[in-house]
Amino acid sequence: MTAEVPWRRLDTRMIWVDAVRSLLSLAPAGLAVGVFGARPGPAMWPVAVVAVVGVTGAAGDALRWLKTRYRITDEHVERRTGLLVRRYRSIRRDRIRSVDTSARLRHRLAGLRLVTIGAGQHSAAGEAALALDAVSRETAQWLRQALLYDRPAQPETAAASPETELARLDWRWVFYNVFNVWAYLAAAGVLWGAHWLATTFGLDLAGSLAGLVDWRQPWSVGLGLLAVGAFGVGVLAVSFLTEHWRFRLVRVPGEHGTVLRTTQGLLKTREVNRDDDRLRGLAISEPLLWRWLGVADTNVITTGLSMWSLSPASTILPRGPVRVARSVATRVLGAEPLVATLRRHPRAALRRRVGWAVLATGVAAGLLGWLAATVDAVPGWAPLAGLGLLPMALAAAAVAYRALGHTRSGDYLVVRSGLVSRTTAALQSRAVVGWCLRQSLLQRRLGLATVVAATAAGDGQYAGYDLPAAEAAGFAGRAVPGLLAPFLVTDQESPQ
Repeated sequence: MTAEVPWRRLDTRMIWVDAVRSLLSLAPAGLAVGVFGARPGPAMWPVAVVAVVGVTGAAGDALRWLKTRYRITDEHVERRTGLLVRRYRSIRRDRIRSVDTSARLRHRLAGLRLVTIGAGQHSAAGEAALALDAVSRETAQWLRQALLYDRPAQPETAAASPETELARLDWRWVFYNVFNVWAYLAAAGVLWGAHWLATTFGLDLAGSLAGLVDWRQPWSVGLGLLAVGAFGVGVLAVSFLTEHWRFRLVRVPGEHGTVLRTTQGLLKTREVNRDDDRLRGLAISEPLLWRWLGVADTNVITTGLSMWSLSPASTILPRGPVRVARSVATRVLGAEPLVATLRRHPRAALRRRVGWAVLATGVAAGLLGWLAATVDAVPGWAPLAGLGLLPMALAAAAVAYRALGHTRSGDYLVVRSGLVSRTTAALQSRAVVGWCLRQSLLQRRLGLATVVAATAAGDGQYAGYDLPAAEAAGFAGRAVPGLLAPFLVTDQESPQ
């Protein structure tokens, strides 16, 4: 009879990490009281919050370490935890879809890792399938090898697998991630936090800045906006570099196939593994406001990722040039569906979008007119402002129409659509499990139809909007031969 597999503890170094964390949380309060002579009052709230949160979190981690056990058997990964409420979680090893590791700065300094084992479950709370926080770096590597590749090696003998590099961080990608409205929001957040903390130590940061220039002059306001924007750009640049530091996308061979692996991070490292056997395609999204820069987001379409884990698990590249995204997509897929020429949609699709733009503008103008007639606070010219939105709405309709496209490229179904984010998705034909052809009343009058491919991967469905109605069923039938055959009427079967 096989001996029972013993239960393991989390790494004991976590206790020392939490002790240091508690001391660092108390340090600002001690500095404010002992060095700057601060007294209890509203100004002490920032450091008090830091101290309470830090000490409470460290105490919670210590209790979790005390009551958590896990073990790896031939069939299951099991974990027991909880002090007042005991919890037991188990995952069958043949259902494991990913083994990801991450490490905050305190973990890295102590040689620890957080391991998240995913089974593609859907959780209303968004909770990971099973997380081990924290284990040693060697144990994390052993868990990845054992659970993804079925290698029974012990932590002391686990070795890295050979890998093929597909992409790495280009410093020029910073340019694509800093010039947006978030720069001002990031600057405002950092400056407010600095002001709040400085108040605790008796420093008037706002007063010091106000005395630098005469803010009554018009040029000073413009100068201030430029300075805040430049500071925000710097904040976003630092955030991007710390998050994507030493980013690499590699393909690692295993005993049962290959794995796409991304590694990144400076203060917090993260490693995400995606099984190539579950890869069903890839999607490239181009946000409207940054499309003039040629910016794109790149995500894989894969099974085994729940709706709560699609990001960052599905993201395989930082936001960067669309040409790089297409090049990497070609290497990941081993095909070129995302550079294929797409078929344009009929002009009726443009008329449909123009109609909706005119209708939305009319409704907005009518609502503002009604408010102007019944509410004194709304000026009489408000309906004209609503009508003034018409040029913008018509431009949006034209952009949405130009985004439409579809084709079949080799073994892939390719569809493109989207106004706010133009998304081109390439989905393997074998991943399509069903079709939905639908027509609204307006689509029927315009001779249009929407074709939706249902799949178990990614978002669950990928649609080609406003195709010619006469071609919709034929396109679906050619994309996945045989799937629609029982529902199509051929010329020989048509009634006389």
